[in-house]
Amino acid sequence: MQVRALARNIRMSPRKVGLVVAAIRGRPVPEALALLEFLAKGAAHPVAKVLKSAAANAENNYELDPGDLYVVAAYADQGPSLRRFRARARGRAGAIRRPMAHITVVVGDKET
Repeated sequence: MQVRALARNIRMSPRKVGLVVAAIRGRPVPEALALLEFLAKGAAHPVAKVLKSAAANAENNYELDPGDLYVVAAYADQGPSLRRFRARARGRAGAIRRPMAHITVVVGDKET
């Protein structure tokens, strides 16, 4: 059985979050949480929260053992971008995009 958790509109670039998410894909949940705890990336904290949420969903809703779960799929999609403007030379405006990411983590047990 596969259980997922989703965090939307995280104020980080999906490209940077994707590096962290790729590091946990395919690993057992306890090992992935230990890896995220000591990973020196800013995106490790929100990814760890989503991973804990997916494990808790599997434990509480489907009565699966969190120690037997592993990360089936994990990805970061692009969310909406905040658009800001910065003053530039000669009265012009330069656009600044501040991207957001949607983080999805799918966990499953060994039978799937």
